[in-house]
Amino acid sequence: MAGTITALKAQARKKDRVNIYLDGEFAFGLALIHALWLKVGQHLSDDEIATLKEADTLEKAKQRALGLISYRPRGIQEVQRRLQRVGVDAETIGEVVINLRQAGLLDDESFSKTWVESRLEASPRSKRMIAWELRQKGVSETTIQASLQDVQDDNAAYRLALKRWPRVAALEPVAERRRKLTEYLARHGFGFDTIQDVIAKIEQEMDTERSMDADGGSEMTNAE
Repeated sequence: MAGTITALKAQARKKDRVNIYLDGEFAFGLALIHALWLKVGQHLSDDEIATLKEADTLEKAKQRALGLISYRPRGIQEVQRRLQRVGVDAETIGEVVINLRQAGLLDDESFSKTWVESRLEASPRSKRMIAWELRQKGVSETTIQASLQDVQDDNAAYRLALKRWPRVAALEPVAERRRKLTEYLARHGFGFDTIQDVIAKIEQEMDTERSMDADGGSEMTNAE
């Protein structure tokens, strides 16, 4: 395939890529970053072309990986699996992972911590369920346990139950309300004892709040 560059044309749909023409015919596409040193009239040997293509393969895989982690944080194994799924070879995947880790863009410790924080903030769930999710992402057990060491199931279950309370508070009889809330918390991985303690705590708080409201109303009536 060796030949002389006769044209360098930006691709219509991907402005960050360039089509390389050798001896008047399209030869291959290349990432702009690797085409910057090329010029019309330059001769490319077979070895130079092979080197350019290898660099381009790595660049395309890296950009795909960056696209994945820009959408949301991901663990190392998850990125590896996604690249494998689209046909990227093992050697290239290894280089991409090394490059991204060196750049601080791919790190299981940070990913695991971010995952835990996101879960607890958006939709609290048990340590057991979060750990299972992280295992599915390929995170090591040591990293998982480190990221979960400050998580308390009773606190997470309490916050989740408070979010759900407005949707079940009016249910009658009380047993039905408790059943619905129990099932909801159980689906988020919390154990029976934790669930019962949390429900009892919230019901007591709500009873106290209603009593205070009633007392306040009585005082206002007497004052009138």
